[in-house]
Amino acid sequence: MIKVGVIGYGYWGPNLVRNFMEAAGSTVVAVCDLRPERLKLLQVRYPTVKTVGDCYELLSDTTIDAIVIATPVSSHFELGMAALKAGKHVLIEKPLAANSQQAMQLIDEAARRKRVLMVDHTFVYTSAVRKIRELITASALGDIYYYDAVRVNLGLFQHDVNVIWDLAIHDLSIMDYVLPNKATAVSATGISHIPGQPENVAYITLFFANPQIAHVHVNWLTPVKVRHTLIGGSEKIAMLKPRARRSAKGEMTNRIPAATAAALPMMNPSTAACSVAQIWGG
Repeated sequence: MIKVGVIGYGYWGPNLVRNFMEAAGSTVVAVCDLRPERLKLLQVRYPTVKTVGDCYELLSDTTIDAIVIATPVSSHFELGMAALKAGKHVLIEKPLAANSQQAMQLIDEAARRKRVLMVDHTFVYTSAVRKIRELITASALGDIYYYDAVRVNLGLFQHDVNVIWDLAIHDLSIMDYVLPNKATAVSATGISHIPGQPENVAYITLFFANPQIAHVHVNWLTPVKVRHTLIGGSEKIAMLKPRARRSAKGEMTNRIPAATAAALPMMNPSTAACSVAQIWGG
């Protein structure tokens, strides 16, 4: 049984605690947060879990095998390095660190101490993304032409990372997992509409050595939540979208984070507009 300590019980921490408690082979033994009111919420649901206000109590606890870090990005490197030096396996909420230099130092430290270092790119573990990888590996889509994604909503506004680090990082992890080729160049443009705060709207284009292109649009200022991804090939198109569910009022919503993947036939360019309209209409 892997005994887990969680640092950070804010927005994402409760999901991590729940999953480690429910997963076979692991259990959460302690949670740290600086806010007593957050720890009180934890104790209501998990009264047997130890709560502390000092994360170094978790790092010094020899009964804890792994540390999960769900704190602001600015603290990821310091906490991750301290956990590795304490001999713990480490899972860090995305992004791994504030810059590539810090990320490489964490990777090197984990390798030197022979500990597992993992970043929480949740989408690559979903059945839909794994299905898309299976389709691409089997050449079911043919030659890959493009990856096109829209990931927009209203907030949550982050204060230490911009919208690319918060939302586009999901698509970067998906591309790294499913596409057979790696990008050779990238162009990113973003803008902030709040003085002194990170960029809240951004557009990213990735270029490849082969005739392939990728585009990602991310936005914190859209009142409607949209999650939409298309991967087009010479034979078929793979579509990744949220799975709709019915609300208590009987309305169809798409707020559930699970996703479905479907492969659609590639359209003849001369009839593409009509075909797309028919597909979306269906």
